[in-house]
Amino acid sequence: MPNLIMEYSEPVAEQVNIPALLDDLHQVSLNSGVFAGDDVKSRAYACQHWQIGHTEDSQDFIHITFTLLSGRDEATKKELGAQLMSVLRDRASSVHSLTIEMRDMERETFTKVLQ
Repeated sequence: MPNLIMEYSEPVAEQVNIPALLDDLHQVSLNSGVFAGDDVKSRAYACQHWQIGHTEDSQDFIHITFTLLSGRDEATKKELGAQLMSVLRDRASSVHSLTIEMRDMERETFTKVLQ
């Protein structure tokens, strides 16, 4: 049950094909062999207001938060993060800051309903 959430500073959309980037990142998750295909969810949000250090909004960014159910080993998460970063670097090399946070969701308290 992974969720890939890509946040980016709004001007990034002038430099990067956001739908294509999201698709490539989504494919990394699908092709990882770690998750069932129907469980993978990816989405992107533009940030209209942001600040980075003393530069305020003059620097652009892409930040990915990748949440997955707890229980996967560190090596698996590092490899997945490295594959995602490889796509970011290939597709968005002009963007000032590229970051990824791998975050565990506690399996014991996660709830899911499909209808």
